[in-house]
Amino acid sequence: MASGELTHPVGVAEKDLAFGEVITGSGRLSAAKMYEPAPPDTPFSVQQLARLDEALTFASRETGLAFSVYLGDLAEDTRAEAERLHATTADPRDSVLVAVSPTQRAIEIVTGQRAHLRLPDRGANLAVASMVASFKEGDLVGGLVNALRMLSDQAGPAPKH
Repeated sequence: MASGELTHPVGVAEKDLAFGEVITGSGRLSAAKMYEPAPPDTPFSVQQLARLDEALTFASRETGLAFSVYLGDLAEDTRAEAERLHATTADPRDSVLVAVSPTQRAIEIVTGQRAHLRLPDRGANLAVASMVASFKEGDLVGGLVNALRMLSDQAGPAPKH
């Protein structure tokens, strides 16, 4: 996530917070980050990155699941590499990873154990089909954004505790 990144602090005292960090009323750590322009070799414009960040933030907030996108090569065994990447997320059980390797023409969606209960394979397959259609038209960001919307709609709102 970009600015306003949220994490779950464990026993963080206010005196230990860095400049620009605050513990919110819900107990989360919110960190303001300086704007950093996209590297010159990125495939996305600033506007496209903003759209993608907004879609990721909305999907995560709406569902209570942690959505992330990986764009790049996935090694020879694309599924195994996507699962390895998914395992590195903060809470893999409640995470959803959309991994796309354009050069390999591969798309993998990995859901954690609890995320899978709310996001069955059928929903993931529909999101993949939507991405493929957009990617064929040359719309990488649009495909990712639409897939995130579809996945969050399929998962539904975060359960009330």
